[in-house]
Amino acid sequence: MITRLTVLYDEGCRLCRTARAWLGGRAQIVPLEFVAAGSQEARRRYPALDPDETLADITVVADDGGVYVGDAAWLVCLWALDGYRGLAARLAQPHLRPLARRVAQSAGRLRGYRQDCGETCDT
Repeated sequence: MITRLTVLYDEGCRLCRTARAWLGGRAQIVPLEFVAAGSQEARRRYPALDPDETLADITVVADDGGVYVGDAAWLVCLWALDGYRGLAARLAQPHLRPLARRVAQSAGRLRGYRQDCGETCDT
């Protein structure tokens, strides 16, 4: 049973910081803890995870050992929030999962634009 989730996010990305603030500002059924991806703390806690991969895509680690990446990570974050479990369950259904995947991939592409042009594009 999952009782805590750790969200590894890119603290250098404005979109990621906004998502972190939004998630952190919602009532949580399962507590979310946020750790900067690639940080010393993340490396200490999760030595088996590739820091570059956790910076490339949102990664969530459950206290039961589960690791969720990309659309699965977004869905488990929604699942953890009070009032969003139903939405997470719907988006996880086979006929809607491609939509969840496209939304997660679009967010990843938006992050890529920032990375392609450097920190000056982080607005």
